[in-house]
Amino acid sequence: MSDEVWRREPVESPCIKVCVVHPEARLCMGCYRSIEEITGWSRMSPEARRAVMAELPSRAPLVAPARRGGRAARIARRDGPASG
Repeated sequence: MSDEVWRREPVESPCIKVCVVHPEARLCMGCYRSIEEITGWSRMSPEARRAVMAELPSRAPLVAPARRGGRAARIARRDGPASG
């Protein structure tokens, strides 16, 4: 009996194993997919998966944490506005 019947290509996935859902955007903060896309991923056609993957980079800003300015901003807040 041939193993060819059971062989299939692995499902391509953007998952990076950082599975945290953004509370407002409702997107995974690791791969930017929606919960519906994640749960239905293995049932999607390769074409549908490619279409979602092409859209993922544009979703990154929706879940990116707000930058607060780092150390320089903390110092400026502590010391007040610089005069000059």
